[in-house]
Amino acid sequence: MRQFKAILRKDIVMELRTKEMITSMGIYALLTMVIYQVALSQSGTAFDPRNIAAGLLWLAFVFTSMLGLNRSLVHEKDQGCLEALLLSPVDRPVIFFAKASGNLIFLLIVQVLTIPVFAFLFLQEGSYAGEWWMIPLALFAGAVGISGVGTLLATMSVNTKGKDFVLAVLFVPLMYPLLLAAVSATSAAILGGDGSVQQFWTGMGMMAAFDAIMLLASFALHEFIVGA
Repeated sequence: MRQFKAILRKDIVMELRTKEMITSMGIYALLTMVIYQVALSQSGTAFDPRNIAAGLLWLAFVFTSMLGLNRSLVHEKDQGCLEALLLSPVDRPVIFFAKASGNLIFLLIVQVLTIPVFAFLFLQEGSYAGEWWMIPLALFAGAVGISGVGTLLATMSVNTKGKDFVLAVLFVPLMYPLLLAAVSATSAAILGGDGSVQQFWTGMGMMAAFDAIMLLASFALHEFIVGA
């Protein structure tokens, strides 16, 4: 636990000093929301953006997270921190969970910054029909899966020449089940209506299963990947 806290504290302190990751991820997510709104505003008055708002939100989070994941590992690689961690007497699974927890914290901060803008652009006053408590649960469950799997894949791609391309090719297909469940749960939270609670918990169950399976797989594979 001391090793975990030390690595996590190092990542948080470094980010607080530079603010590079949160700033870049936050601006990217906000610009994506604005681009979505401008594009959809040309679709006509009969179009209801709430029907696809959940999908747009999670697409923004998925692509934004890839930007942050790459930056978190590239900095470690370029500055020699990753090699120093591997040479230190620290269990490698501890390194994985500390890096994944750091990425989770940064992604949650970006989500908190993005949601008000998302609500302003896509959820007009009185148009939100679901339960408010569903949104934080869906965001947290999705963020856990993105951070866990993304940390493992970023560790794999950081040693390749085309870091961004390799991460995207590996990350997007693996995120499909999580993205499907997250969009379903978030849509139920936004649209409400009959069966929305059941749809929400079905999506949450799928996300919980994905998070548990993929985190265990990432935990088991991380030591072999960093040792390769």
